[in-house]
Amino acid sequence: MKLKKLGLVINPWAGVGGPAGLKGSDGAETVQQALEAGVEPQAQKRAATALAGLADFRDRLEILCFANDMGETVARDAGLSVTVVGEAASEPTTPADSERAAQVIRDSGADLVVFVGGDGTARNMVNALGDDFPVLGIPAGVKMHSACFAISPRAGAEVLRRLMAGQLVDLREREVRDIDEKSFREGRVSTRHYGELLVPEEGHFLQAVKNAGREVEELAVADVAADVVEDLDPETLYIVGPGSTTLAILDEVGCDGTLLGVDLLLDGALVAEDIGAAEIEAAIEGHQGPVKIILTAIGGQGHLIGRGNQQFSPAVLRAVGRDNLIVVATKTKITELGGRPLLVDSGDAGLDEQWSGFIRVITGYRDAILYPLSNGEFE
Repeated sequence: MKLKKLGLVINPWAGVGGPAGLKGSDGAETVQQALEAGVEPQAQKRAATALAGLADFRDRLEILCFANDMGETVARDAGLSVTVVGEAASEPTTPADSERAAQVIRDSGADLVVFVGGDGTARNMVNALGDDFPVLGIPAGVKMHSACFAISPRAGAEVLRRLMAGQLVDLREREVRDIDEKSFREGRVSTRHYGELLVPEEGHFLQAVKNAGREVEELAVADVAADVVEDLDPETLYIVGPGSTTLAILDEVGCDGTLLGVDLLLDGALVAEDIGAAEIEAAIEGHQGPVKIILTAIGGQGHLIGRGNQQFSPAVLRAVGRDNLIVVATKTKITELGGRPLLVDSGDAGLDEQWSGFIRVITGYRDAILYPLSNGEFE
């Protein structure tokens, strides 16, 4: 396919709950909580990154979108030709606005709809467009288990450039999954297949479905935990990210941590649980000793930063530094990547590029490997 009219649907509030540790952004109440916590919405910025790749094609591409923050503002700022085909019925916008925008844009003659959001927005696209109209997701949410997203906004830009250039790009059905945010906030992960979307599939630019299974061998996870705990320094503040592997480290210390949140560990004790980016930044500033981050990757996808752990904001990551990052994963989790790199998609392109390269991954007791960490950049 070759693009002439590109539809754009932005969920302005996508991902706003992540830095605040709210596990998602569904519902006006959650959005309000995040804004009161000082979180700045990132969907517009991520949309702008994806559209920046289309600058060379502005003379022959028309953007169809809804008014203001649902697409118009970003598209005009990118210098693209814009046709506004509607507007949101409410503020803040709702899932109904996203669904209506997708339908109106399709009916106005779009060749493809790009949507900016997370799994909830992907579900809106399934409801609105079914599985026979081409779409591409630009990741901006907290929960991104689905396989319809580019691995980063820049990777999404590359897919769009290839389509604009008329290159052969396969269209394939890709799975949409979602979880119940209420259960998620209570520490229970229950994902289910919701539908399929027709997506331009271009190799390594699309993410895989998140592996919902519990990460494998309990003995392997215990070995990883034992290795990390043996080297813990009582003067160091450890910022422990989400995941069953990192939770095993807290279990090994004798602490009841949170499976899906971010906890602070100091001298063998939890000093804070399930906190957001602002609280993490304050803790770093208030701690006199060293600070380190302990993270594990999402099974199946390989995202180390930027999926389900947006509490690690660019400011937090820069304050701690790449050299103070402890990465843990069993060899099974690494093997399941099939040679694909671990991924960083922090929302800060400069930081993502700086952090790319080989990184040490603890895979067992006194067992570690060097493995590539990538921003998804292409040659």
